Amino acid sequence: MSAGTQSSDTLNSAQRKAIEAADGPTLVIAGPGSGKTRVLTQRIAWLIGQRNVFPYRIMAVTFTNKAAREMKERLGRIIGQTAADDVALGTFHSICGRLIRREAAHVGLDRNFAIYDSDDQVAVVKTVLGEQNLDDKKYKPQAVHARISTAKNELQSPDDFVAGSYFDEIVKRVYARYNAILRANNAVDFDDLLMESVLLLRTVPSVRERMQERYAQVLVDEFQDTNQAQYEFVNQIAARNKNIFCVGDMDQSIYSWRGADYRNLIRLKDDYPNLTTIPLEQNYRSTQTVLDAAMAVIKKNPNRVHVNLFTNRGHGPKIVLRELFNEAEEAQYVVDTIRELAREKAAEPGDIAVMYRTNAQSRAMEDAFVRGKMKYRLVGATRFYQRKEVKDALAFLKVINNPADAVSLKRIINVPARGIGEKSFEQLETAARSAGISCFDALTRGNLEGRAAKTMAGFGAMWRTWVATKDELNVGDLFDRVLKDIDLQTHLNDGTDEGLERWGNVVELRNVTAGAGDTLLPEFLAELALVSETDNYEEGASAPTLLTLHAAKGLEFRVVFLVGLEEGVLPHSRTLDDPEALQEERRLMYVGITRAKERLYLLRAFRRGQWGTSDYSEPSRFLADLPMALVDGVIKRAAGAIDSMSLWPSSQTPRSSTSSTSPASWQKPVSPRTTDFAAQTAFKPGDRIYHQKFGEGVVLKSVKLRDDEEVEVFFDTSGKKRISATISGIKKI
Repeated sequence: MSAGTQSSDTLNSAQRKAIEAADGPTLVIAGPGSGKTRVLTQRIAWLIGQRNVFPYRIMAVTFTNKAAREMKERLGRIIGQTAADDVALGTFHSICGRLIRREAAHVGLDRNFAIYDSDDQVAVVKTVLGEQNLDDKKYKPQAVHARISTAKNELQSPDDFVAGSYFDEIVKRVYARYNAILRANNAVDFDDLLMESVLLLRTVPSVRERMQERYAQVLVDEFQDTNQAQYEFVNQIAARNKNIFCVGDMDQSIYSWRGADYRNLIRLKDDYPNLTTIPLEQNYRSTQTVLDAAMAVIKKNPNRVHVNLFTNRGHGPKIVLRELFNEAEEAQYVVDTIRELAREKAAEPGDIAVMYRTNAQSRAMEDAFVRGKMKYRLVGATRFYQRKEVKDALAFLKVINNPADAVSLKRIINVPARGIGEKSFEQLETAARSAGISCFDALTRGNLEGRAAKTMAGFGAMWRTWVATKDELNVGDLFDRVLKDIDLQTHLNDGTDEGLERWGNVVELRNVTAGAGDTLLPEFLAELALVSETDNYEEGASAPTLLTLHAAKGLEFRVVFLVGLEEGVLPHSRTLDDPEALQEERRLMYVGITRAKERLYLLRAFRRGQWGTSDYSEPSRFLADLPMALVDGVIKRAAGAIDSMSLWPSSQTPRSSTSSTSPASWQKPVSPRTTDFAAQTAFKPGDRIYHQKFGEGVVLKSVKLRDDEEVEVFFDTSGKKRISATISGIKKI
């Protein structure tokens, strides 16, 4: 799935120009699918074979071990493995790690220093918070560490760190002690590998001169993803010879949350006024239709270098633009379309990817694939129902449904942390066994002993209340009650991106519980257990791939589905008031589009579950940038109103003529709630109808929405559902 299908014995003129560029600073603007890895490896081979540069005098840095291995393997096939092994080719962290180990004495470390992983780092922060009598529930260790990590990537020591808030004051204190503990343990964290390398080059002339003399040629992959420390590291080494060869694309910079700064491309031009810039515009991956759509979206971003992507692969099929009623129908459309593509031999399942903005969106997709008995592969994330926070939240419902479930109780009795450890739980089990009662009875009777007795009794009181109300509340309301009582949001959302995503997954589970309607709790849990039973699917099988847009970077697929194209999803709601963040969301859309080789499906839901309610959703603003000539489907949108509805008719013909090049027909906002619904609906309560998927049912009510109807139907075999009359194609019997 690596980019490009270019013949191994041909180079286009731009690639050849880049590979054979003269000494001096060079920036290669590599558009998607333009063969950048090939250019990098061929450049190294050309320097060795044609310019007689010794392999050991070349440094090539990239971001992932996978990319480094691929480059080394390709290079070995060209110049031989021995010469390839002499090139300093690896990730920033691996190259900096070797430097620090070699120069450990200058850093104040022993050569056998340890590198603490993320769990170790957070544990040290937690220790420091305890030492300083700071509440780790108020000052989340993960959030404090994330701020320290950002400071290190910006080359700020504890003394340099400027506190702009009270939280930053806390971080500054923790940062200094955190570093002291690492040094006392002869340890560094991942960020230290970069920061200490830069400080070495800054402050120890002998080390800097040795590195500059050793590496006459410096090559950097994915330059748009470098942070401040990485930029200065390669800049310091290249400062003497000025032979720095960077490959990057501002339009594919999507990792600012990791500290990546696309503006390093601009800084490179400032630091090297004689910089040679070479664009790679020929794409070997996608059809021209896909490329034209991508360029139409990305051109709205300011301060970018325009790259005119073209291909010799022809125009290919139009981009399919579809609106489905909700996320369940969106997912079902994906499964049905994949099955149809396979039946028509238009694509093999393994050539297909489904991409989304957040991991939580995989839930509806996974449900549809499992119910459709279709294999799939999940990349870059744990399966939705196997994510820890989701399993924890479900465990609360399990112990309410079955108070004798000691396994689920053990999982969540200390979630959030309430001082009930393994030993306390063992004492609880022993007490219950001795008395011949269940753990539930032991907890709720309040006759426990020991240090954690009071806390356990408090949990037992909550548990007793939940059990008492389980038959009075529906599943969604019961889940709400639990979330409120235990304040799971505060526990999960610690202020980091990971914390926000963990809480987002619980919110998505909340949408599932709300969608259960009046289903009884035992039935709900039984159905969910069947849906989540996906371990029997082969990971290596030829199956569609489900992944986030961030995880899709560097991959390509014959067919791509981009789902959830709505305001608040893509672009994400967190970015709507931040111009720079919105620009990155646009780049994320661009990356997603350019993963497609032949077929691209852009999907959105008319209604999407948000915190248990199914609200009208606005189409993503990025869809309005697509030229009409490229798409099969029309978006008709009432812009700017949260109550407005939008509809893509199945016809390929726009409903109204327009001279605009956009498929969007912008209209004055109209709220569907101000319409005289009852007088205008085609479906009345009591009507018998037929739906192609759900079969026969009876209409409970119908609401008029501009030129559509939302119909609530009780189906004979699948229960109550809300559907769009136009999209669903229901018919009266």
